Amino acid sequence: MSPRPTVRKVNLTEMFGRFKDQWSPKIVGEVNDSLVKLTKLKGEFVWHHHEREDELFLVVKGRLRMKLRDGDLVIEPGEFVIIPHGVEHLPVADEETHVLLFEPNSTLNTGNVRNEGRLRAAADQAGSRRVHVHFAVGFIRRNPALRRRGL
Repeated sequence: MSPRPTVRKVNLTEMFGRFKDQWSPKIVGEVNDSLVKLTKLKGEFVWHHHEREDELFLVVKGRLRMKLRDGDLVIEPGEFVIIPHGVEHLPVADEETHVLLFEPNSTLNTGNVRNEGRLRAAADQAGSRRVHVHFAVGFIRRNPALRRRGL
C-alpha cells in the first residue's frame, strides 16, 4: 500500500517573513512537474526568455513591472501574468515586491542568459529539492505552530 500523500497549507505572509534575500526563489510546494516558489524582488533583473517553459508571476505584495519587447505590464497585488516560453521579459520592482512563481521544475531563473548567475542557478537547481526542502522544513522545525498544523 502506498503511503498517504501529505496535505498541508502554506501561509504566504509567514513564509515571506522567513527570508530576506532577493532574486533567490524558495521552493515551497510542488504540483506534478511544476514548482511553487516564493521570491522577493527589488531592482531590475536581466532580459531573458525560456526556451521551453512558461512562467506564472503572482504578485502578493508590492508592484511588479514586466518589461516586454512590445511594452510594459504592471502587475499589482492579487494579479498575475503568464509569460509564455520564448517571450523575452525583464522583471523590474521599484520597491521590494513579494512574488509567487509557478513554473516547471526545469526552469532556471535566468532562462537563456549565460553568466555567473546562470551557473550558480544551474548548480542550485541540481540540488534544489534537497536545499529547498530543508529551507521549508527548517521553517517548520523552528515554528511549533506549523508543526501542530501538520506542516
